[in-house]
Amino acid sequence: MCDGMNRARVACVPAAVLALCGGFNASASAQVTQMDEVVVTATRVATPLTDLLADVSIIDRAQLEQAGMQSLIDVLANLPGVQVSSNGSYRSNSGVFLRGATSSQTILLINGVRVGSATSGGYSLENLPLDRIERVEVLRGAAAALYGPDAVGGVIQVFTREPQEGLRRSASVGAGTDGQRKLGASLQGQTGDWGYSLGATHERAKGINVKLPGASGFNPDTDGFKFSSLDASLRYRVNAQHAVSAQVLFSDGEYDFDGAPSPNPLGLNAATARAVAHPRLQQQVLKWTADWTADWTSTLTYGRSRDVSVNRYWRIADGAPAGASRFNTTRTQLVWQNDIRWGRDTLSLIAEQREDEVDSTTLYTVSARTVRGLAASYAMRGQDWDGLATVRHDRNSQFGSFNTWALSAGYKLSPSLRLVGSMGTTFQAPSFNQLYFPGFGNPELTPQKGRAHEVGLRYQQGPTRASAVLYRNRVEGFITPSTNVQSNLAVLEGVTLTWDQSWDATALSVSYDYADPRLKPSNDRVVRVARHVLRTQVSHRQGPWQSFAELRLSSDREDTLWPGRVRLPGYGVLNVGATYHIRPNLSLQARLNNLTDKTYSLANGFTTPGRNLFVSLNWND
Repeated sequence: MCDGMNRARVACVPAAVLALCGGFNASASAQVTQMDEVVVTATRVATPLTDLLADVSIIDRAQLEQAGMQSLIDVLANLPGVQVSSNGSYRSNSGVFLRGATSSQTILLINGVRVGSATSGGYSLENLPLDRIERVEVLRGAAAALYGPDAVGGVIQVFTREPQEGLRRSASVGAGTDGQRKLGASLQGQTGDWGYSLGATHERAKGINVKLPGASGFNPDTDGFKFSSLDASLRYRVNAQHAVSAQVLFSDGEYDFDGAPSPNPLGLNAATARAVAHPRLQQQVLKWTADWTADWTSTLTYGRSRDVSVNRYWRIADGAPAGASRFNTTRTQLVWQNDIRWGRDTLSLIAEQREDEVDSTTLYTVSARTVRGLAASYAMRGQDWDGLATVRHDRNSQFGSFNTWALSAGYKLSPSLRLVGSMGTTFQAPSFNQLYFPGFGNPELTPQKGRAHEVGLRYQQGPTRASAVLYRNRVEGFITPSTNVQSNLAVLEGVTLTWDQSWDATALSVSYDYADPRLKPSNDRVVRVARHVLRTQVSHRQGPWQSFAELRLSSDREDTLWPGRVRLPGYGVLNVGATYHIRPNLSLQARLNNLTDKTYSLANGFTTPGRNLFVSLNWND
């Protein structure tokens, strides 16, 4: 259930390395976006980025293309307010901490439909190939009134590749250190009323040893991985008022890890067993959109996802099978949303139902759960004032009915300066593991209830954008993931500062996070969350060249070391890279991660990749 983690010696990159960034450029800046972009996740209605009240970051297609063979978890780590943990190699079990909230307190949407595991309460971001993603929106802050239970820290929404006007084709091939290999191809187009998108990706690597010597369950082997994915989208415009679409996504992975089976009929340990995880994600989404009038749009969405987590074990000496475990979740969701506009204001009425079913080799006392919800939100846009009010009622088949609400407002202090603030409540039911897993679960656990507040200033003038956000989220009955102990209270508070600047062909993005989530009454820190994180990203274009640099400096963090805790030292990581456009539709890209070859740990006992290079050839037509 709980991954072991050990102390690692790490060293920070000297602050002077910031000077190096000036020589590179920054399509890596995940905060610098076009001024006319719209965001869906913040309000569930397409809203111009400049009009948002919520704290949102966007990762667009250009930034994803620059990421090389990194995983989505690596890309998210460059966003303000986001911290990550990783159990080892390039692809392995990972977690996201949004404003200090745990992975199970942030929900993941793919194409508007929620995915994840009902047993762990989390999701597998490492399964999503960057080549198949069109865009990512990250909403920081309590969002349970809009999206229902578990949206304590925020929402991550992934949009896969979509139909495009005309005909677009692309292909890429890449290779790197530690046996990294990647192949990908896609086709997108529009013919009359029909739009289509089809793509596939395959990635693999020999990998690295995921654990540090001396760590619990250490096996001195190399832990590799391979992932394949396929996605398709079909859209049909029935007439001027109605459109239907279908989307499918399949991601099938395999990666090695250090571990032994339980039960253990062959008496193996981590050094004598080969352990392989087989994560898989399958999703199908059907959507019907109707413009009943010029001011009334109705959208009906049906989604079905299957989150598969299977571990298999063999004896290294002779390959004898040593057992397997299975933790699978099938989730179906039906959402009916009506958006009614009055001038610049919008009323949204939402009804949804989500059903989770668990299929596992572990016997759970309860293996199914249904949540039904009704929500209404009203977005007001005035000359100087903006506001958003949301109320929601949900009924959980295990824990009964509960209500959540949220209020947000913004006021223009000047044409370039805006004051924003929000408050709201959250609700989160315990996961099936927290309730029923043998030897770990506690059926007496109660839902976690939170109340969140935040206030911020936003400045935008020409190519300059800056913001400061102060937040505080009090979660009653906080359940510590590693120990499954329910504290009286957790206070998740902090400050996020951002600055984005561009000068013609050069762009700079800087963010600083102070996060201090604490458990009460013990005053212990929430594990795996650093107090201080500074991120700098810079990019520059010159002729056919585009170069970039990313620097992340993090202070120390704590993690679990039974029966106490261990300190994971701070670290600094510098990534650099460049793209050369051989022709307008053909480019060569090189990315060098962890330039200074720093050794650091994001989870106790687990290592991270050292210096590694990835080179790819990319064609777009």
